Formats: sequence, structure tokens, C-alpha cells
Amino acid sequence: MKARALHRDLGYLYIGLIISFALSGILMNHRDYWEPEKFTVEKYSVAVILPPKEKLNDTYAKELSKLLMIDDVLKYNEVKDGKFNLYYNNHNVSINLNKHSGEVIHFYKTPLISQMMQLHKSTSNWWIYYGDIFGLSLITIAITGAIMIPSGKFSFKNRGWKLAALGLLFPLAVLFLLT
Repeated sequence: MKARALHRDLGYLYIGLIISFALSGILMNHRDYWEPEKFTVEKYSVAVILPPKEKLNDTYAKELSKLLMIDDVLKYNEVKDGKFNLYYNNHNVSINLNKHSGEVIHFYKTPLISQMMQLHKSTSNWWIYYGDIFGLSLITIAITGAIMIPSGKFSFKNRGWKLAALGLLFPLAVLFLLT
């Protein structure tokens, strides 16, 4: 099979996955600024008289969860900035220590976006192997794209290698500067 045909066919085969990975990668890059997987379904105020700060622990957090009728997996809790915060898979609770009032936020998975983001998080064996095949296919697409134009002013030999080197240097520089 010629390089052009292989490049074209692998490109067509993986176009949906390339777009999904690109979009979910962009969302993952910015997950510290917003929660792209979640959107607020319901937000309501609560009034809770909290025990002394030293008793705000995992045991109390579980009791409070029952009191607030939150049937969700409690990930962790913390006392921070004058608030008792509880974090669940699909809820956040924040109660002001001084005012004894707070807010419960119920999150719901964002359709399509949360599924795409799972592409980057999945650790199942079959997905890892599929990801490896996808990675090898991307390498093949890159190589066949580089050799499709065998000669001339815009060939890999004359011009392309410089751009490829620049493309490789940029992520390496970022890695070295950030670590």
C-alpha cells in the first residue's frame, strides 16, 4: 500500500477518535478552572448547627450526609476558609462555620463531554491496548504524511524536517521548563 493511501485510510478510520481526544484533551487541560464533566442541576440552602471545629471529621461528615439526605459517595471533607466542605461524586456541600448556614450543590454529568473525558481517564486493559494501537496509527499517519511528497521545495527532506524538529522541540522545552 502506498504511503498516501495508508495515510488517508488511517486518517479516515481515526477521525472521530482524533476529534474526541482533541476535545477531551482541551477540556482536561482546563479542569482546574472549571468542572467540564459536571453542571449544576440543583442548588439549595441549608441551615446546620455544627459541632466544635475539632469534631468535624469523617464520622460527622457521614452523619451530616444522612441528615442532608445525600445518598452519594463521600470522597473527602475539609475545614477551610471558615467553612466545612464535603465533596462527593455528584454533590458539594459548603457550610459556614459562624453562620451555620450553607449550600448544597447537586451535579449531574454533562452529556457527551463526560463520556469523552473518560477516554483520557480509562484504565481498562482493552482501552489501553486500543489506545496503543491508536498511538501507533498516529505515528504511522505522521510518517506517511512526511513521505507523501517525495521531492521538491515542500518535501520532508527539504523543508518538513525543520518544522518537525520545531514541533518536537516545543513540547520538550515545555517539559524541561515545567519540571
